[in-house]
Amino acid sequence: MTLTKYGIREWGMATIAAAVLVIAAAWMFFIQWQITATVILVIAIIMWIGIAGFFRSPKRHIPEDINLILSPADGTVKDIEEVDFNVEPFQGRALRVGIFLSVFNVHVNRAPAEWSVSNKIYREGRYLDARHPECARENEAMTLAGTASINQNTFPMAVRQISGAIARRIVCPVQPGEQIKRGKIYGMIKFGSRTELYLPVSDQFKINVKIGDKVKAGSSVIAVFNPQNGE
Repeated sequence: MTLTKYGIREWGMATIAAAVLVIAAAWMFFIQWQITATVILVIAIIMWIGIAGFFRSPKRHIPEDINLILSPADGTVKDIEEVDFNVEPFQGRALRVGIFLSVFNVHVNRAPAEWSVSNKIYREGRYLDARHPECARENEAMTLAGTASINQNTFPMAVRQISGAIARRIVCPVQPGEQIKRGKIYGMIKFGSRTELYLPVSDQFKINVKIGDKVKAGSSVIAVFNPQNGE
């Protein structure tokens, strides 16, 4: 199992804590406290697997067809709707696809398409449950907006990371001016959370998911881009 670099502190501390518990359990076995030792050993194993699971980063097969716009997160599609969006260079109406991540999902975020980031906005906010209808407007969030490119075609695209009741730390080292490759990991939200993808409202984009669908970052197709439909 591959672990993300964004969780070095957490899974490193979990490894140290688990090692201490294993040593304690070994000592208890030595002095004939088998039941207590077994309980401690089981707790150590479960704790380490749980923390490592939160920060796992499995390899993903990135679809070769560059007209396919990929999911930025693992989770469940919770809503698909048109909204107003005003983060340069994306101005006006946008199609928002909201994805809920449970504590059991992979938490790293990936770029849906080739992407030139031009704006990064952090918003302080509340920590409502990521399934709460108001979390998208009121919770702590990080928004990356920029210009996506497919062949010779460009269009505005944005992704928003939103914290939840359990998730209290958004990781997003990307800065304006950076180019992000399609399918590349660019950050994560630690523990449960919500990720939103914003695309232009246009016939050029055919949505490939529906509410309730399970998606995986970098491999599931959120939309199909067809520039000829906009001509």
